[in-house]
Amino acid sequence: MRKPRNTGFTLVEILIVVVILGILAAIVVPQFTNASQQAIKGALASQLQTINSQVELYRVQNAGTLPTIAATEPNGGWGIMITNDFLKDEPNNGYTRSSNVSEAGYVGAPATDGSAAGWYYQTTTGEVFANGYNHDTNLLANETGYVALTP
Repeated sequence: MRKPRNTGFTLVEILIVVVILGILAAIVVPQFTNASQQAIKGALASQLQTINSQVELYRVQNAGTLPTIAATEPNGGWGIMITNDFLKDEPNNGYTRSSNVSEAGYVGAPATDGSAAGWYYQTTTGEVFANGYNHDTNLLANETGYVALTP
C-alpha cells in the first residue's frame, strides 16, 4: 500500500510569501498616499485659478470694485459671487474640508486639516488664498510643518 503524500506548503514557503507581500506593501502604500496629496494640490491650484479669475472678472464688470467676500455673507462668505453667477457653488477646500472664507490678515502659515476656514480673501488686492496650501511652492501644510492659520 502506498502512503498518502502531503501536498501542503511548508512553513518556510509561507514565510517567504509573507515577506514578499510585506516588501510590496511597503513600496505601494506610500505611492497611494502621495497620489492623494497630489490630487488635493492639483484641485486646489485649479480652484484658486478659477476663483481669482472670477474675482478679477467681477472687478472688471463693476468698475474696479472688489466683491465683498466675508464670513458674514451667505453661502460661507461666497454669497455675492454665487448670486451674481461668478461662481456656481461654494468652493470646497479639499485639504481643510471647508468652504468658508475669512478675511486674510496674515497669509503664510497654512492651516492644519480641519481648520474652520477653507479660504482667505485679501480685501485690498482681491486675491484668494487656499488655507493649508502654498500656491507659490505647491506644498500642503502637512508637507511643510506649518501650524494652523486662524483669522
